[in-house]
Amino acid sequence: MRTLNVGIIQQRNSENILENSSRIANKIRELSKKGAQLIVNQELHDTLYFCQTESVDEFDKAIQLNDERVKFYQGLARETKTVLIISLFEKRASGLYHNTAIVIEKDGSLAGKYRKMHIPDDPAYYEKFYFTPGDLGFHAIDTSVGRLGVLVCWDQWYPEAARLMALDGAEVLIYPTAIGTESTDSPEEQQRQLEAWTVVQRGHAVANGVPVISVNRVGHEPDPSKATNGITFWGSSFVAGPQGEILYRAPFDKEATEIVKIDMNRSDQVRRWWPFFRDRRIDAYSGLTSRYLD
Repeated sequence: MRTLNVGIIQQRNSENILENSSRIANKIRELSKKGAQLIVNQELHDTLYFCQTESVDEFDKAIQLNDERVKFYQGLARETKTVLIISLFEKRASGLYHNTAIVIEKDGSLAGKYRKMHIPDDPAYYEKFYFTPGDLGFHAIDTSVGRLGVLVCWDQWYPEAARLMALDGAEVLIYPTAIGTESTDSPEEQQRQLEAWTVVQRGHAVANGVPVISVNRVGHEPDPSKATNGITFWGSSFVAGPQGEILYRAPFDKEATEIVKIDMNRSDQVRRWWPFFRDRRIDAYSGLTSRYLD
């Protein structure tokens, strides 16, 4: 059996970037000592979720891919001999910014990157103000632990993104995430949203016959503009197997650092039982490239 030991870090963040990254570094070292081979962080893990408001000052948080913070994580990967998934606010050029996930190989080299393709623009999630949609497409990244399909947060609602990653040979789908609830939603609505978020990603696992790793932040972060009561990030990071089975789920309201074992050979067997790729009617799907079938 080919087993992948996946480390997840679900963290509550503060305004202090150095403190956040230092805590992550300690957890990476801890997970490495326990045998983690791949470690996945939450979306924009070094900062608070700044997209709750639209402010040009927040662009000062963006960094370039050769920034010292990226090198810091490269050094951690090399030190711990683990493959790391990090998430950052990328400054590509003046006035051009992305929400970018970086895959760092265990020798510290950059294995690849993914720029978030689907950008939300909702109350408290004003990401279109900050992020240009990605232009790298949906391509899996080769690493020493396997071929990884890395996507980011809002991408997780789109079956097309998961499918294209799987068709490109991704052995696992990975979603660094920042999602939660606003206080004006009823408890029943909050629960519906959480369950929908979990179910849709488990569906991607089933439809593509691959494991899914989704790592969310946790805790309450206030709205700097005070227009809302802020976001309570619902944690609940999870790992699902290729039949959508839950292998691990983190708490709703607490930090979590955990190693989850994934049987990477199971996907091949599941795809033999459920040959969805064989039975796809690729001759009949042209409408998927239309905005809407009027």
